[in-house]
Amino acid sequence: MTVTVREVVQQLDKLAPKNLAFEWDNVGLQLGSLDQKVENVMVTLDVLEDVVEEAVEKNVNLIVAHHPLLFKKLHQIDFSSPKGRVIRKLIQHDITVYAAHTNLDIAQGGVNDAMAELLQLQDVQPLIETTSKSLVKLAVYVPVSHADQVRDAISEAGAGHIGDYSHCTYQVKGEGTFKPLDGSDPYIGSQGSLERVEENRIETIMPSSLTQKVLKAMIEAHPYEEAAYDLFPLLNEGASLGVGRIGELENEMSLYDLCSMIKEKYQVPQLRYSGDANQKVKKVALLGGSGESYYKNALSKGADVYITGDMTFHTAQDAVEAGLALIDPGHHVEKVVHPFIKDCIEKNVPQVGTVLISNTDTEPFRFM
Repeated sequence: MTVTVREVVQQLDKLAPKNLAFEWDNVGLQLGSLDQKVENVMVTLDVLEDVVEEAVEKNVNLIVAHHPLLFKKLHQIDFSSPKGRVIRKLIQHDITVYAAHTNLDIAQGGVNDAMAELLQLQDVQPLIETTSKSLVKLAVYVPVSHADQVRDAISEAGAGHIGDYSHCTYQVKGEGTFKPLDGSDPYIGSQGSLERVEENRIETIMPSSLTQKVLKAMIEAHPYEEAAYDLFPLLNEGASLGVGRIGELENEMSLYDLCSMIKEKYQVPQLRYSGDANQKVKKVALLGGSGESYYKNALSKGADVYITGDMTFHTAQDAVEAGLALIDPGHHVEKVVHPFIKDCIEKNVPQVGTVLISNTDTEPFRFM
């Protein structure tokens, strides 16, 4: 079965919707065509010339990057420049590039959740809230005989999740009536006769982004030729989304031990830290990439330590004097999200031949 870039992108957009990205960002299709056929996909942090060479060698048709290939405005494409060489080579080898950047930072299951999960943080919340998911209520009318079947189908599709609970619904029994007309093929009853059926009204809520997925599952599980249902937009606020994460370690530990844990879990050879190596830390704030401008948010939320990249000298001094320990594992630590992207594509687009994580190291710094 042929798979196109569009089909892969549809799943990536569910993981990290483009509307979550900051206005200054450039996410989505960078170069190529959504209608291009895809055999192999490669996941990378950056689209550099060595990465493209690897993609060509491995017959990759689609590169999924975290950092956009086209971020700053291009006034010319000079084939002798590094950027120009990359663009030319991508076009020559018919490779499409797609980027998920700040939307993947903010999204549930994205960069910052990957970082938090590797440290097994508990009670994880956004560090800086940027938005909340809009909610929709679904009410569907189902014959009693199929109520459990439909309830399970919509729940498995993502409806009815409240906090740590799934399959949350409310059901009321009543009587439904209908008269099949010419051309109908009724599951119950016959054409021209008014039917009365004992039915359940099943109510549940879901993020509006899952509406089409839940409706598809509901219709497939529903026995009627024409399912009767209602959708209601809600004023209730859904799950909060935002930049960075804050949570608690399972067990209190020293700053030194946390640094050692980060080197192992994030697979970084070295890192920088500030603060007393022996101090005990439990509440952890983190933000993948460059997050020094948010250290005051970590302070205000009571974090003992803040993990982020690209910290500068004076900001680090200010943070330490205010009582906040810092750990800087580098900007490149965002690579921890690669397995999550790979898993998303493999699970949702199994027709893709191979999903690779690039072996090319795009970390510009070396350590002695």
